[in-house]
Amino acid sequence: MADDNLWRRRFYIFMGARLFGLATFIAGFVIYFTNILRPGGWPLVGGIVMAMGLIDSVVAPKMLKKQWDKSDREK
Repeated sequence: MADDNLWRRRFYIFMGARLFGLATFIAGFVIYFTNILRPGGWPLVGGIVMAMGLIDSVVAPKMLKKQWDKSDREK
C-alpha cells in the first residue's frame, strides 16, 4: 500500500513537471505572437520563454527519474 502511494505521488510530480514546462512553452508562444506585453509581440523574450519551457518539459522529468532511481537503489 505504501508503495502504491509512493508511485502515485511520483507520477503526479512527473506529470506536474511536464505540464509546467508545457504551460511555460505556451506562455512563450503567447508572448511571441500577441500584444500581451507590447504591441506586435516580443519575439526575443517569447523565444527565450519557449526554449525554457521546452527544456523544462524534457529535462526535468529525466532528472527526476534519475534521482528516484538512485534513491531506490540505496534502499
